[in-house]
Amino acid sequence: MGEILAMIKDKILIVDDDPSVIETLEIILTKDEKEVDGISNPNIISQTLDSKEYDVILLDMNFKAGIMSGNEGFYWLKEIRKKNPDVLVIMITAYGDYELVVRAIKEGAIDFVVKPWENEKLISTINAACKLQRTRKELIQVNKKNYQLSKEINRPVEELIGSSPKMNELKETIEKVSATDANVLILGENGTGKELVARKIHSLSERSNQVFISVDLGSLNENLFESELFGHKKGAFTDAFEDKTGRIEIASGGTLFLDEIGNIPLSLQPKLLGVLQNREVNPVGSNKPYSFDIRLISATNKDLLNEIGLGTFREDLFYRLNTVIIKVPPLRERGDDIIHLAEYFLKRFTIKYNRPAIKFKHSVYDKLIHYKWLGNVRELMHAVEKAVILSSKDILTEHDFILDSYRKPPDNPDWPLRFKDIEKQAIIRALENNNQSIVGASRELGLTRQTLFNKCKKYGITY
Repeated sequence: MGEILAMIKDKILIVDDDPSVIETLEIILTKDEKEVDGISNPNIISQTLDSKEYDVILLDMNFKAGIMSGNEGFYWLKEIRKKNPDVLVIMITAYGDYELVVRAIKEGAIDFVVKPWENEKLISTINAACKLQRTRKELIQVNKKNYQLSKEINRPVEELIGSSPKMNELKETIEKVSATDANVLILGENGTGKELVARKIHSLSERSNQVFISVDLGSLNENLFESELFGHKKGAFTDAFEDKTGRIEIASGGTLFLDEIGNIPLSLQPKLLGVLQNREVNPVGSNKPYSFDIRLISATNKDLLNEIGLGTFREDLFYRLNTVIIKVPPLRERGDDIIHLAEYFLKRFTIKYNRPAIKFKHSVYDKLIHYKWLGNVRELMHAVEKAVILSSKDILTEHDFILDSYRKPPDNPDWPLRFKDIEKQAIIRALENNNQSIVGASRELGLTRQTLFNKCKKYGITY
């Protein structure tokens, strides 16, 4: 991180009523690869600081001819400190009065420069201030990153609810896999809880005290893929205004979860494969690779063997991902787990919406058990939440659950009869296939995001 900050030019502001002083300092400091601005009127300091962030300010002590008290400088020093207490200020004066120096330091200046100065000493003083500022910024960034990582590490892991035979089998597999560092490929329909399984594996592993980083590959286009995963250097492409740390580097030491791995374009698969094989990655715009240490878990709702047969997924990447394959069962195959999950969500949402007295009527269970739940656990969760929000009763009945009947085509062989029904069903299916991502669904349907957004609005489809 220190290297990243060191690559960014130090921003210097010169405030002096003598234009020749500003011009001279600009020449000296620009040669020293500083970004320099100068103003001769201290009254515009405030608006200048509003328009740009500076690391160091060189501030003259006196702005009126014949006045040598330094009081103007002290006044503007206080104003600068009020405006931006983090900026470092170096005072400039033609009179090296020891008492002025002591007072300036007490009132918040970082150092003092006397005119006429020696160029080498001036540059040394400014470089020291810039280095101190970079250290401060680095510490702030480290603290922010540690805070985010701490939140992720301390995030409670939801339990896998259910005791059906298939869920018990899944839990046993998770326990066995968690004891190893093997790559895991999680397969399952949308909404079955693949990320929950991934987080459970991480929480039971030896990496549980490290970070878990999740990346939704379905939401990344080809332009963002390398930047998000591998990182980039400032200037690597048009909008690369600063260095960016990739998700792989952030996840090093912990677990990297690549969700919707089946959606990665074929053109990008060799790049990911090479990185996973070599355990080294080059940020975009850099020729210096860095090593990483991750536990890799991937997930998809696609049949990757079928995708391999179609030529849309690389076989070598598939075998790199799947040291162990875990299949998450769909909700319709989990029997009474549907009831346990519904009661769990009812408890959660009654607390969330301050409705603690709500219960299910027994007839609700029959309806929930016999519904197909093509959206799986996520669809059940939304159904319970919707019922809690819309009902004003203390007991929810089967009539409070208006389930999406259009998700299950009727036996009528002529269904659907109208084009708009077909279009609506296609949009719903595409959103399901892409984890409710409007970006992924628009790509699958061959529509622009705005067109798909308008159609969702037209049909009342939420995502």
